[in-house]
Amino acid sequence: MATLEITPTTGVVLSERAAEEIRGLLERQGKADAALRVFVSGGGCSGMNYGMAIDDSIEEGDFIFNAYGVKVVVDPLSINYLRGASVDYVEDTMGGGFKIDNPNATRSCGCGSSFSTEDAAPAETSGGGCGCGSGGCGSK
Repeated sequence: MATLEITPTTGVVLSERAAEEIRGLLERQGKADAALRVFVSGGGCSGMNYGMAIDDSIEEGDFIFNAYGVKVVVDPLSINYLRGASVDYVEDTMGGGFKIDNPNATRSCGCGSSFSTEDAAPAETSGGGCGCGSGGCGSK
C-alpha cells in the first residue's frame, strides 16, 4: 500500500467541510479508525460511476491520503480516474450530499454521479436517459 501526501494533482482531496461530515459519520457509527474509500465502477450513462463507502480495511496496493483527520483510500485502478479529484459536501434546497469534482472527466451526467474520460468509451444506455432525473445527461 502507498501513502501519499495530498496535492491537487496526486490524490483525492477532501474539502474541510466534507472531512467534517465524514468525521461525524465515523463517530456516529463508532468507526473512528475507519477510512473513506473513494472508487469508480463501470456503468452509468457516461460510462463510469463514482462510489464512496466507509471501509475498515486497507487492501494491498491501495493509495492512502490524509485530509483534515480523515483517511481516504483509493484502489490502484480507481486512482487512474480520480487523480486530482476533490470531494466536497454541499447543501441546497434538496438537502446535503457529497459532490466530486474530477478534472479527468471529459463528460458527466447532469446529476454528477456518472462520468467518462478521454481514455474510456461511454457506456451504452437504454431508454435514452441516465435515471438521475436531471435531464442533463451527457453534459459537462
